[in-house]
Amino acid sequence: MSGNATFRHTNSAVIAVTSVEAPVIVTSSEFDKRLEPSLKRLRLSKKLLERVAGVSERRWWPEGTGFDDAAIEAGSKALAEAGVEAGEIGLLINTSVTRRNLEPSVAVKVHNGLGLPSSAMNFDLANACLGFVNGMTLAANMIDSGQIKYALIVAGEDSQIAQEPTFDRLNREDSTREDYLREFATLTLGSGAAAAVIGRADEHPGSHRILGGVSRAGSEHHELCVGGPQGMYTDTKGLLDNGLKLVVDAWDEAHKDGWNWGSMDRYVTHQVSNSYTNAIIKAVNLVRDRVPITFPKWGNVGPASLPMTLAQEANTLNPGDRVLCMGVGSGLNTAMLELAW
Repeated sequence: MSGNATFRHTNSAVIAVTSVEAPVIVTSSEFDKRLEPSLKRLRLSKKLLERVAGVSERRWWPEGTGFDDAAIEAGSKALAEAGVEAGEIGLLINTSVTRRNLEPSVAVKVHNGLGLPSSAMNFDLANACLGFVNGMTLAANMIDSGQIKYALIVAGEDSQIAQEPTFDRLNREDSTREDYLREFATLTLGSGAAAAVIGRADEHPGSHRILGGVSRAGSEHHELCVGGPQGMYTDTKGLLDNGLKLVVDAWDEAHKDGWNWGSMDRYVTHQVSNSYTNAIIKAVNLVRDRVPITFPKWGNVGPASLPMTLAQEANTLNPGDRVLCMGVGSGLNTAMLELAW
């Protein structure tokens, strides 16, 4: 294969990874009540979100708390946990899907809120649910090259922004079953935030080496999941089928290039639903009890879901454990990144 098949890092590591849970718990039963008019009219069963997607609840931010405020909080926690001063950060990457406006970037508010120095580069990296993993890879490359000493990757998501107008559309008298299916994925979203500090492995004994991984694109499927501020429209079956093929192709390509991910101690996946998780486990023969599941209580928190899950797992991982971060994002794109804990 030509181009970027797989990649390896030499001296970069995750020094800290943290998360912030949105405090307002909203159950799928509450969503059913909001959608009762359309569910009854369209003769659709209640509890589809729990029975089909496996999402029993998700979280929202309280009024007055923005997703970018949460990203700042997560970033502050990560800096404190890493023992790194704000003035040492050379790069800030915001990977949130959620945004209020096209410009300026979300990163500038986070940069200012954390008191980062003028010398710290800052920008948004948008790649659907893969943004955080892509941000880690970019930061690792810049650290390995000597361009920066530390990087901070953040993501803050607010699902309520998209879900409120979705309720309105689905409860209209002219909504159809097809509309409900196309917007079903929007109802599985959740709010939350995460952050990670990346630095030089040789300067931080006990940090978690970023070894490298693989990235593959299936951009011919870029219309299968299209989201905006007012909602998300998804061809669920097409997304699953083609995303699964992309994952298998990337997995096989990585193994041909010398990677061996068949017996990892933990597989931290992007959190979507029951069907997605079960399909990934079966397709590449993952050990099920090594795949932590967080979507039942958090929903799909976009690019924040994988690092939030990793932060949850951190206390149960031991030095030397092998961790594979893996996911699929709208586009389609997939990425897998190995960490040596």
